[in-house]
Amino acid sequence: MTTSPKSFCVLAAGEEHRPLLEQLWTMFRHDMSTFTGALPDNNGRFRQERLDAGLTEPGWAVYLFWLGSSPVGLAVVRGLDTDERIMSSFFIVHGARRSGVGRAAVRHITSLQPGTWSVAFQDSNTVASRFWSTVAAEADGHWTLEHREVPGRPALPADAWVHFRVR
Repeated sequence: MTTSPKSFCVLAAGEEHRPLLEQLWTMFRHDMSTFTGALPDNNGRFRQERLDAGLTEPGWAVYLFWLGSSPVGLAVVRGLDTDERIMSSFFIVHGARRSGVGRAAVRHITSLQPGTWSVAFQDSNTVASRFWSTVAAEADGHWTLEHREVPGRPALPADAWVHFRVR
């Protein structure tokens, strides 16, 4: 699959997009539960503090990704008011993966805020590990990788963090 037959676009999302964002968020958190062991609450919903912050807090932003008329992903970014921007959450629906939309979305978002970017993921998520290492290397030949304990979650393996600069 390639992105050329359909137009790809990244949209800064707002409160008016909340129903769609919550649908995509559920898919994202379901995917991540493989690595975190997180379970939905009694209403079948996963925690969504980061999504809520992205829509309401200063220094945060949420982006929607579209392929033609179909929503295909989202990103939640924080630290837009600091020296280090953090891709807090990033998700592409399965049907659009390996099409180039993920890399195009990252290039678009990071170009809006040049500077230092960081992304955390779990080493056991080998797809994310390959993706973020490739994205970081394409953006910055001097990118780095480190491991940090997950705050407040000592039972989880340390997060892998990639750091890269966008000029």
